[in-house]
Amino acid sequence: MFKLKENNSTAKTEILAGFTTFLTMAYIVVVNPVILSDAGVPFDQVFTATIIAAVVGTLWMALFANYPIAIAPGMGLNAYFAYSVVGGGLDYVTAFAAVFVAGLIFVILSLTAFREKLIEAIPENLKAGISAGIGLFIAFVGLRMSGIITSDPSNLVALGDLTATSAILTLVGLVITLILIALNVSGALFFGMIITGLIAFFTGQLQFSDGLTSLPSLPEGILVFNPISAIGDVITHGLYAVVFSFLLVTIFDTTGTMIGVAQQAGLMKGNKLPRARQALLSDSLATSVGSMFGTSPTTAFIESSSGVAAGGRTGLTSLTVGILFIVAAFFSPLVSAVSGIAAITSPALIIVGSLMMGSLVKVKWGEFDEAFPAFLIILTMPLTSSIATGIALGFITHPILKIFKGKGKQVHPLVYIFAVLFLIQLLFLPH
Repeated sequence: MFKLKENNSTAKTEILAGFTTFLTMAYIVVVNPVILSDAGVPFDQVFTATIIAAVVGTLWMALFANYPIAIAPGMGLNAYFAYSVVGGGLDYVTAFAAVFVAGLIFVILSLTAFREKLIEAIPENLKAGISAGIGLFIAFVGLRMSGIITSDPSNLVALGDLTATSAILTLVGLVITLILIALNVSGALFFGMIITGLIAFFTGQLQFSDGLTSLPSLPEGILVFNPISAIGDVITHGLYAVVFSFLLVTIFDTTGTMIGVAQQAGLMKGNKLPRARQALLSDSLATSVGSMFGTSPTTAFIESSSGVAAGGRTGLTSLTVGILFIVAAFFSPLVSAVSGIAAITSPALIIVGSLMMGSLVKVKWGEFDEAFPAFLIILTMPLTSSIATGIALGFITHPILKIFKGKGKQVHPLVYIFAVLFLIQLLFLPH
């Protein structure tokens, strides 16, 4: 089924690769509920929804696309949901309706060739800027959650009290995790969280008053299930920009990650990704299903590259990851207690943010018309606490600069369309 021999792999190698990928990305079952709980969504609801979405997307990838790529709710997208969409005054159920609609559109686009053509049309500098900007935003959230950075009336932000318990534990956890990464320890983020959690436990900061295990639960049941009602909510609240932003970010993030991991694994055939349609359906289906239960859009995880580095080449790696997520569903009290200590999860946010900055090497900094739109995206995402605003400003300035540089014909028509749509979004729609 997984064609192990054709891919020069073995069951043992694939399973070990699956464990490696899971350990590397397992932080999402802690961090995602932490971020979305800031939007008022019950922790247990997000915890279970996160696992449901991860299992649906990853198992689809394993069984239908046969790729060693794992799917789960994406970092950055959850921050946008919690701090920009719901933080802007919208209730989270209506916000999930917008995610659901975006997921349905995503499914339709994944069934056509439009998605692949769209990705090819977007300039590399904008793709790189989006990734780096989201990384900077995530790192900023981690620093703020831990108290290392605080708000300041005169200068917007300032250095917090580094002698505070949360700040000290965060810094210790950050150093530990960085050392593990420097030593090339598989699952360094995950093990860093475990060690930091142990320190919190033995210093009395972490307690397990509700035990360690429990049956999975959805306190509020299914939040969104009627497509017509969801579309009605989008129209009533004017959430067109929100839907578009979710759709745009997810399309770029997921497709780029899939291609990058596939190239690393040697699975690309020329410039084409075999079984691309089946692979691209994995995250769109997971986004739709996840939003029904209470989580933000899903994406292909770049941490899948750790499993590929461990030898993963087929869907058996992804199948292993999916099974491990199911097992994790029975440890909600443990995860809930850990999530109550921001210092345990903040180092992971800061480091993941730094890893996402690697895309900056793809920006042509010597060409102003290429560099400035990317810079604007990177700058405005954390400063406005809005991923969508950063993307919009980048897409608007790119074609403008190209036109006045006499390079207007080099810009793909789709980019002009996006520039107009984003301009409308900034001027007339909530963002």
